[in-house]
Amino acid sequence: MNFALILFLALVVTGGIWLFDRLFLAARRADGARLPLLVDYSKSFFPVILIVFVLRSFLVEPFKIPSGSMLPTLLIGDFILVNKYDYGIRLPVINKKIIPLDDPRRGDVVVFRFPRDPSLDYIKRVVGTPGDVVEYRDKRLIVNGEPIETEANGKYEYTASGFNFIQADTWRERMGEHQYTAMTQRDMAPVMVHQVEGDFAYREQCQYDDSGFRCTVPAGHYFMLGDNRDASNDSRYWGFVPDENLVGRAFFIWWNFDDFLNMLKTFSKPARIGSSIE
Repeated sequence: MNFALILFLALVVTGGIWLFDRLFLAARRADGARLPLLVDYSKSFFPVILIVFVLRSFLVEPFKIPSGSMLPTLLIGDFILVNKYDYGIRLPVINKKIIPLDDPRRGDVVVFRFPRDPSLDYIKRVVGTPGDVVEYRDKRLIVNGEPIETEANGKYEYTASGFNFIQADTWRERMGEHQYTAMTQRDMAPVMVHQVEGDFAYREQCQYDDSGFRCTVPAGHYFMLGDNRDASNDSRYWGFVPDENLVGRAFFIWWNFDDFLNMLKTFSKPARIGSSIE
């Protein structure tokens, strides 16, 4: 569902009805006469829809995390806010950049439209910017020949789909100004080579083998990985994300129902609600 398009159409319809009444119908009504129901509703809803449309299109947009690909940074059910202007001002609906501001940096958590199906929104971490050489060897990330600084950070346990119990090793990684936790499973390969799509754009700039992969990021594109490295469908499988697919930078967790319930039960401070995204 293209919510931005639906919101835009609602804005046009309610605004059009209100404006038509103001220009042509209002002068013909007797003083004190009640507004037609359709006009009354349009007049009431138009300013609300306009405010939501402007906020959502140019400032911040809410999203809900649907999968565990960004564990442990983001949990399933987290409600997050995405900054819509960090990477430039874009026209609503068509997402065309009209005012360049800044570019994604390594380590940013970014929402983008999935290259294979732009109707789907994905969220991953930027690990490669235009011109970077990204390598992933034996579960270690290397960018431009420099291994990303890591530090072992214990275990993380969770239940995946199908009630599979997962115990993973976690790592504190430092990339640019970001320090975050990623995790891997010892019995999983760094990349499932047989799952790599063979026809994504610039596929020739990636080489795969049993120890991992090496990709050179083309101009105007970004390389994305999930923090849950062995349970993430990301750039190593379907390729690079073009700049025009970027939606914005995820920066804030504003709600999580489990966190809220735990807060009520234990009278403790929320662990996730109100926290920034590393």
